[in-house]
Amino acid sequence: MTSQPTRPDPRQMATPAYPPFDDGEPPVRRRRVSPGVIFLAVALIGSVAYVAYAITVRDASQIPLLASGAVVLAIVFGALAAYCLRETWRAGLDDRGGRAMLIALVGGGAAIAAAGCMAGAIILFLLAGGPG
Repeated sequence: MTSQPTRPDPRQMATPAYPPFDDGEPPVRRRRVSPGVIFLAVALIGSVAYVAYAITVRDASQIPLLASGAVVLAIVFGALAAYCLRETWRAGLDDRGGRAMLIALVGGGAAIAAAGCMAGAIILFLLAGGPG
């Protein structure tokens, strides 16, 4: 009876060039900020700055500027609400109920703000159109 030689496990054969450094402290886990959050933050800051500029303009184009700013704010708040919906779903799947609840509250506030900005934009567009 011939026995086949056992093949060594390649994972055990490979040794790192340097042993892992262990200073006795647990590794620091850093939270990564997703690109979606960065994009939404930049869009929110930019649209709020645009509306602030439109408030300071004192001529005939002030109401159309405010209306367009309100539309942009509504879009940004709607995107934030959709992002929060996705993150609430993911936090719920990961059994993080507190996080899911907090994100859901932020998303609900963003949805209310989106609806308010859209209503304000409609009213401003009607005012800009004049009588007739």
